[in-house]
Amino acid sequence: MTRIVFRRRDGIFYGFEEHGHTGYGESGEDVLCAALSAMTMLIVNTIEVSYASDIDYSIDENTTKITVTAKGALPEFEEDERKRFAVGGIIMGYYYQLNDLVEEYYDFLEVDVVDDEDDIA
Repeated sequence: MTRIVFRRRDGIFYGFEEHGHTGYGESGEDVLCAALSAMTMLIVNTIEVSYASDIDYSIDENTTKITVTAKGALPEFEEDERKRFAVGGIIMGYYYQLNDLVEEYYDFLEVDVVDDEDDIA
């Protein structure tokens, strides 16, 4: 099962962590895992290239852990309100897309959100 936990502060989505293989199919042929990987890289590339916003991400294939943090969604890191809205919005869109997938793939995918009140360094 893949578990994805989104980070949100004051209603603004600014990151997520994915962990585990879905187990929906054989390794290398798991279409659900491939879809998650493709959507995750779409988020990263859109924020980094299209929105020209800094994004921190790491991919550990050994532990199947992906961590994404887009500080540009938060007002203390980005002055441009439109850019913040775009960055936070695409992450929020991913959250809702995954919740739609959970309805069909609930044995293979878990999605949660954590409201964060601590400052990000």
